[in-house]
Amino acid sequence: MLKMVGNSGQLSLGKQYAGRYFEVEQREDGSIVLTPMRVIPECDAWLYTAETRERLRAADDWMDRNPPAETDLDALAEKLDNEAQ
Repeated sequence: MLKMVGNSGQLSLGKQYAGRYFEVEQREDGSIVLTPMRVIPECDAWLYTAETRERLRAADDWMDRNPPAETDLDALAEKLDNEAQ
């Protein structure tokens, strides 16, 4: 695909890229590399740390080993009553 930069210095990539972020890398040889990026709010960055990924992986493993089951509410109430005494 051949594109020409307009008088305003802008380059149109097409509607399929509208609203997306790109990292612009200018190389020594004059070439420009556009890399699609996803931007996350700083307050959510902790979700993407190695520690959080490991904790989420462990939680997934736990859920695989402990599938949901129906709770007998009468038995649960009795157990709680016994523990309270």
